[in-house]
Amino acid sequence: MNLRETLGQRLEVAFGRRTGAWPPPRLSLALQGGGSFGAFTWGVLDRLLESGDVDFDTVSGTSAGAFNAVLLADGLAAGGRDAAREKLAHFWERLSRTAAFGPFGSSAHFAPGGAAGAISLWTRLLSPYQFNPLDLNPLRTMLNEEVDFERLRFSSPIGLLIAATRVVDGRARMFSNAEINADVVLASACLPLYSHAVTIDNVAYWDGGYSANPPLLDLVAVSRALDLLIVQITPALSTETPTSAQEIMRRLDQITFNSSLQAELASLARRTDRSRQLSGLLSSEGRKLRRLAIHHISAEEEFAGLSDASANNLDWSFLTTLRDHGRAAANTWLVGKAAAREEPRAIAPLKAAMTI
Repeated sequence: MNLRETLGQRLEVAFGRRTGAWPPPRLSLALQGGGSFGAFTWGVLDRLLESGDVDFDTVSGTSAGAFNAVLLADGLAAGGRDAAREKLAHFWERLSRTAAFGPFGSSAHFAPGGAAGAISLWTRLLSPYQFNPLDLNPLRTMLNEEVDFERLRFSSPIGLLIAATRVVDGRARMFSNAEINADVVLASACLPLYSHAVTIDNVAYWDGGYSANPPLLDLVAVSRALDLLIVQITPALSTETPTSAQEIMRRLDQITFNSSLQAELASLARRTDRSRQLSGLLSSEGRKLRRLAIHHISAEEEFAGLSDASANNLDWSFLTTLRDHGRAAANTWLVGKAAAREEPRAIAPLKAAMTI
């Protein structure tokens, strides 16, 4: 049995094992990055918060997933579920309004859709250190105005893990609650062709999507929840072979930003299989892995043609369409456990995405 088959089998075991109450009362979330596609995750979170059926333990996030994670945590700290829903909605609406006036120096993940082609051409000629020498980034101001980072660090009711990639060696760095500020979130979303590297404690960081998108192994290690929901927003599959320069670059980004997820899923599969084989000699981590149930919501499964859409598009109608698809997907997940179709819906996208 190859690794792909082993992973698929492991996911099937995880889904088939749960016989208790549904939805699970306590959940960890792994929120993938993917630019404006993060509005889909906003919709997922909005529906989970609205339901009131699930409590969150720890949330990991990268890039757009990091933005959603800190907004969720700060909203919960400020006033509970309704405040978190309001904070997420306000941020995405403000982001859409601000994008129309954003400079070329803003993060490529959040560049205005109409300027995407011009920005792409611009970055082939100049680095961000040339076209944005002052490192102007409206997202820094927006984050500091929207998120009370001191409250988040000391009063968040949920744990956070935000991933960024160290430029010096390409390894992932995980930032937990006590370390998180606007720079950490910006580091997690820093694409080097569009933004200056973000320096934290004299270490330069780029987008966490290059190394952990989103973090899984570290999340499992620190979380007390036995259910993990992965929200994947970067398309894993392509409808056809791209031929134009823009299509090729888009597909390269999709492959790059899904590779770490596939690698972490494979590693998680190996560890859980070992825990099953060594049932009498298990560490606390091994016992946790044996009981871990993995769940999955995929944006591309819910939104036809997402692989051909631009993750730079911040048009409000596009964002709200993604949000609505995210809400619908979360609703299906919340009520779908009793339905026979729920298992293949959850497992098939992960198995299809495996290239290992």
